[in-house]
Amino acid sequence: MKKIIAGLSLAAVSSFAWTINGTGSSFQLPVNKAWIKTFYAQTSNQVNYTGTGSGTGLKEIKARHVDFGGSDKPLTPRDLRKNHLAQFPTVVGGISMAYNVPGVNRLRLSETAISGIVLGTIVYWDNPVLKAANPGVNLPHKKIFFVHRSDKSGTTYNFTYYLAKMSSVWFHHYGVKKAITNWPTDMQGRGSAGKGNFGVSAQIKKNNYSIGYVDYADAVANHLNMASVQGKDGSFVAPTPKEFAKGAAYSALSPRNDFYALIAYPKHGYPIITATFDLVHYDNPKVAKRVTEFFNYGFKHDEAASRLGYIPLPTSVKAKIRKYWADKGIAPVK
Repeated sequence: MKKIIAGLSLAAVSSFAWTINGTGSSFQLPVNKAWIKTFYAQTSNQVNYTGTGSGTGLKEIKARHVDFGGSDKPLTPRDLRKNHLAQFPTVVGGISMAYNVPGVNRLRLSETAISGIVLGTIVYWDNPVLKAANPGVNLPHKKIFFVHRSDKSGTTYNFTYYLAKMSSVWFHHYGVKKAITNWPTDMQGRGSAGKGNFGVSAQIKKNNYSIGYVDYADAVANHLNMASVQGKDGSFVAPTPKEFAKGAAYSALSPRNDFYALIAYPKHGYPIITATFDLVHYDNPKVAKRVTEFFNYGFKHDEAASRLGYIPLPTSVKAKIRKYWADKGIAPVK
């Protein structure tokens, strides 16, 4: 009799299980995968997520082809209203300057060095600007090979936002964009593109004397060297969760403007940081509540995010998000 009851209980659970589908930001893919695995084990509800890039995530959620879209580029409140979308952050993370220079296991990059590398004015690894910040490091006389994203990307958007804040030359010539089609290093024959953060990591890993911008979780997963970067206060800061958290403390994530905020280039801490966001249609509350149930589960299991090098949102921000969900009519069913 006990076996029959147990079987009926399992069937009942399975009959109420649901599936939702999302796509977008490759930056948030590692933490989403971790949450998806344990969420399914505990609830039998299936969440499918593909890291296609923030541009695709925004396009697909606007077209209602998916149940939620991930993006590291937040939408403005006006754009959200136009598309009947709600938006909320899920975690904060860092964008590393990952590199592959044989024999060089530590590297410091000044603001002048980073702007020179991306603008193509610093061509060789032993350039005096690089050598000045790296005394005792044997930098080779080899051309710098710069790797960037090929797709529309929130990582690119936040990286170019940082560049625009840090370099007036970059600001005036390129600005802030999800995709750059004419990187100076490409035009000089010293560039390459990868799809998704994982694609950039793969390109750096296989090309000696390369450097590129890639999210911290992917850089760690691919065992890439990451440079310390000069912050806004002039100090050189290693890409570590502790320094990401220090920078994130200056963020202004508020439900008053649907959490619209770019947080790169803070006063202190690691300067190239970003929040990643997810978007749902509030006029489809049945599906939206399933999405918020999943991310509410993630908020309660921060250890997975921390283990991967992300910064969990502060408790106060999570409380604001839960109230925002309730105000939009998409709070998860308790």
